[in-house]
Amino acid sequence: MPHYPHLLAPLDLAHVTLPNRVLMGSMHTNLEETGDWNRVAAFYAERARGGVGLMVTGGMAPNREGGVFPGASGLFSAADLANHRIVTQCVHEAGGRIAMQVLHAGRYAYSKDCVAPSPIRSPISPFLPNALNEAGIEKQIADIVQSAARAREADYDGVEIMGSEGYFLNQFLVAHTNQRNDRWGGTAENRMRLPIEVVRRVRAAVGQDFILIYRISLIDLIPNGQSWGEIVTLAKAIEAAGASMLNTGIGWHEARIPTIATSVPRRAFAWVTKKLMGEVTIPVITSNRINTPDVAEAILAEGCADMVSMARPFLADAHFVRKAMEGRAAQIAPCIACNQACLDHTFQGKLSSCLVNPRACHETELVLAPVVAPKRIAVVGSGPAGLAAALALDQRGHKVTLFEKDTAIGGQLNLARQIPGKEEFHGLVHWYETMLGKSNITLRLRHSAQATELSGFDEVVVATGVKPRDPGIDGQDGQNVSSYIDVLTGAKPIGQRVAIVGAGGIGFDVAEFLVQGGDSPTEDLKCWLHEWGVVDPETERGGVTDAHPAPPKRAVTLLQRKSGKFGQGLGKTTGWIHRATLRAKGVKMIGGVNYHRIDAAGLHISFGPTHDNATLIEADSIVLCAGQVSETGLTDALRELGKTVHVIGGAELAMELDAKRAIDQGTRLAARI
Repeated sequence: MPHYPHLLAPLDLAHVTLPNRVLMGSMHTNLEETGDWNRVAAFYAERARGGVGLMVTGGMAPNREGGVFPGASGLFSAADLANHRIVTQCVHEAGGRIAMQVLHAGRYAYSKDCVAPSPIRSPISPFLPNALNEAGIEKQIADIVQSAARAREADYDGVEIMGSEGYFLNQFLVAHTNQRNDRWGGTAENRMRLPIEVVRRVRAAVGQDFILIYRISLIDLIPNGQSWGEIVTLAKAIEAAGASMLNTGIGWHEARIPTIATSVPRRAFAWVTKKLMGEVTIPVITSNRINTPDVAEAILAEGCADMVSMARPFLADAHFVRKAMEGRAAQIAPCIACNQACLDHTFQGKLSSCLVNPRACHETELVLAPVVAPKRIAVVGSGPAGLAAALALDQRGHKVTLFEKDTAIGGQLNLARQIPGKEEFHGLVHWYETMLGKSNITLRLRHSAQATELSGFDEVVVATGVKPRDPGIDGQDGQNVSSYIDVLTGAKPIGQRVAIVGAGGIGFDVAEFLVQGGDSPTEDLKCWLHEWGVVDPETERGGVTDAHPAPPKRAVTLLQRKSGKFGQGLGKTTGWIHRATLRAKGVKMIGGVNYHRIDAAGLHISFGPTHDNATLIEADSIVLCAGQVSETGLTDALRELGKTVHVIGGAELAMELDAKRAIDQGTRLAARI
């Protein structure tokens, strides 16, 4: 009996049977744009070996005007066909199946040549789109169909037509972006004509024995989006036009509601997919914030969908399905939905990867090969850098001893997981505990390693992390002053009125911790939906209404010396969520300040280089989040003994707490030693 009977059950699509109910959803990684197609093939082949039922590529442009950005990959030439065959051949040799996503960006295309149903600029693009005439629409249809036909020629097992997330086909469906008065606009029937025609003609071009997935927007999360009746009508029409499966799309990219960040509850939108079950006879796929086999199994067991789509979990662990099949779910490296190395990289034009797994998209150049001559290696510090280095060194065959001065592993991860909305960090720490237990690493807790006892090791890796920076404010030793560590560990009581010194990532986290007061909407779906104003699309078009944030548990003022934008260093795709959350909780943000002194009344500040407008921020508690400095004591002592040391993570560079950099650095060091 399989551990996950619904998840691991085969899915019959008539002409082909998928081995399980797991789809690796589309992710644009920028791998194709490297031009190294062997590297692209290695990425997908590794996931095929990991047992996933079906994969979908990142979005391939059907033409130049439809590319998400200039130079976006597609199937435009014989050379492109040959390159894509490298990928499909490797996937098939690995025992997998892969579909190509055809994505026309419409007004989201970052180009002056972008096209759309109407000349209405997107709030996330600087370019006014060119409204298509009848001939222009026909060209877009023909190009999408040609792209799908070429996908078959390139030996893909299917295609996914992107019709959600506010892209081209989705733009035709909504009066907000489609203000035409011809046969492609106006009535709901006319607005849905284009996606139906695309699917009908794609099916005719690729034949019946080819998977055709349509990515349908089930909840737009924008005002005046589709009604539920329109969505159901479209779904039925898409089925009739020849789709094999319907894949759930959630929200437009311009929607001001988070959909895949770590603060979004797990399976937050499975209820929307469940509404469509029974309305069509083809399989329906659900998506968004599904990151464990248990969550996926429950979704299927409850009848919310026929299949689950997980994308970023396959960056974190290519062998997600294989481990679930073998009863090793605890060993699946967890996707924590941080967006830091995946989406943030994608939107910055960088190669995507994964905070938890730096080898994602780097399979051919970050290789953890077995060593010929194992060394005795000491790793000091079990924060993210030390853990990554120790596990990778052990995997290669070195004899590793991991020293940790505290009573448990995790370092700064143990602070991060106290923040409401960052509960996924619990799973990351638990995974590290599991993997240490499966390894040959000697773990020495409650042991502050001294330089003299490390002299017998062949190599020493120092990952001792950081300590809070001293801001040097007069009165900071008072009883009403706490460090961020005091706050997050509960070491000191905090009053009702709080001033936070420092508005970097830690300052934002502490502010959220204090205003939530121990409650986390991420752990309560009903509360989270209410706070962000998400409702049943059968009640409101687009599924959005007014937000109703719960009142803050404390009055918080967040201060910074800089006069610029608050949260400037936060993630590109998540910073807006943190800022919106704190604004909704009434957090005051004051920049360009000078800190003069702290006394029983609160924090005394002034503004600018001339120290104008001396002001008292009345507060019961002042929390210092003024940055960090590296813990260098052990490094200095080892170097005084003439020992060569490898310094990584915060011990090497004390920036904002950066687990992405720390884990990547630790893994890459381990690959070199």
